[in-house]
Amino acid sequence: MLRSTLLFLLVLGCCHATANAKSIFQYTQFAHIDDVAMQKYVVGKSAARPSSTKHKKRGVHKRHSNWQRDLNQATWQTIQYETEWAKRAGLQVVNLRGKFYLMGGRSPVLEPRFPNESILYNDVWVSYNKGSSWQQVQSNSEQSPWPARAYFKVVTKGNYMYLIGGQNFKPACAVPGIPVESPACPQIIPASDFFNDVWRSKDGKKWQQMTANAPWQGRAGLMVEVLNNRIYVFGGSANDDCAIIDPTSCQNPNPDPNGPPPREYFNDVWSSGNGVHWRLESSDAPWSKRAGGATLVKGGYIYLLGGEFGFLPDAQGNLPYLNDVWKSRNGRKWTKVTDAAQWSPRPGHQCGVLYGKMACFGGFGIPFNPPRVWVSSDGKDWNSLQTGAWNAAYSDFDPSAGTDIIKYDFDIVEYRNWRTGEQAIFSFGGDREVFFLPPGFPGTLPEFNFNRVDNDVWRFGFE
Repeated sequence: MLRSTLLFLLVLGCCHATANAKSIFQYTQFAHIDDVAMQKYVVGKSAARPSSTKHKKRGVHKRHSNWQRDLNQATWQTIQYETEWAKRAGLQVVNLRGKFYLMGGRSPVLEPRFPNESILYNDVWVSYNKGSSWQQVQSNSEQSPWPARAYFKVVTKGNYMYLIGGQNFKPACAVPGIPVESPACPQIIPASDFFNDVWRSKDGKKWQQMTANAPWQGRAGLMVEVLNNRIYVFGGSANDDCAIIDPTSCQNPNPDPNGPPPREYFNDVWSSGNGVHWRLESSDAPWSKRAGGATLVKGGYIYLLGGEFGFLPDAQGNLPYLNDVWKSRNGRKWTKVTDAAQWSPRPGHQCGVLYGKMACFGGFGIPFNPPRVWVSSDGKDWNSLQTGAWNAAYSDFDPSAGTDIIKYDFDIVEYRNWRTGEQAIFSFGGDREVFFLPPGFPGTLPEFNFNRVDNDVWRFGFE
């Protein structure tokens, strides 16, 4: 979910944060250096070992004999620093029949009227050459079939891509009944719509609405995967967080009963074979309620990795972020793989499968976004690669080194060419907005953050 909401905590609620500043810094400093400590712990494990060919199966073509590769030898390649589509975060990208489709997301505005005011997108772009160039197939318009949104999900099943859920950042007057445009409105606040609609398309141009109102509650930051020809929707959150509406209210032990509803997190699981009819697999999964977790499919399992259950630290400075890992074959029964992976707790990251290994990178952190790439064969034991995400030159002695390029709320695509054996993970766009104005910057924090969303394309793999 969107991290830039907390920027307004510093501006509007700085006086409330002073008492906790020391404990927050102590905690977050430890949370970031956790990556360093864990790297020292796991160094020398199996990720750096060459793959064995002792039990190579008969009949496997020579060019496919490298399915297991040392990911420390993989490289990050910039496909485009700036693409044809606008800079954005909370976007979605899928690989459908060898073509990349990119859509949706949000960008910050230079002079926001309320926290998180954004430009929302419902445009669609297609690339026929793995992100090197793009063509627009649906414009960013109120006349487009589905409403503009961010923090939604798009997955592929068969010949279709399915668009599911998300939120907008609709403005409202803090006093009910007064129009936003009225001079009588004392304050404008976000009043997001949280979607539970489902759309599908074969080409990004023509969209069919499968349902306007799925039986699961509208949500953003949800997790969606496809396994055994069924779409699984799980987790997510609804209602604008107090950090977005009024950061000072987050400290109020007796919130206004007439105020906006509190943020709600989910741990239910639903599945569908067609996007129309949905089946409740679990109303209360064993993993804790959360949004912004990473997911992947590997070995017949859906994996859930990390996420968040809030925006703000508690009174002791503890951040509401997770680094546990769970897996399931059917959405009903879940197995805990680990309570705490070696990578630091985080939301807004992504995980994919590359040459039989899970690879996780990016995400949101305080005071710095975590720069390392972590890989695992089973989701339990993780190793840090020698090169940081997006070629971040991190340092064990300087936790902030290289972190300025680390993103959150970006998206990835797993690419596999079964004919040639090529595999890669592509990343698109993302958010680099920060909490603290860098020393010496002459402007305001919104001015600094205005261009800290990206429209780049990267490839992680082998030459």
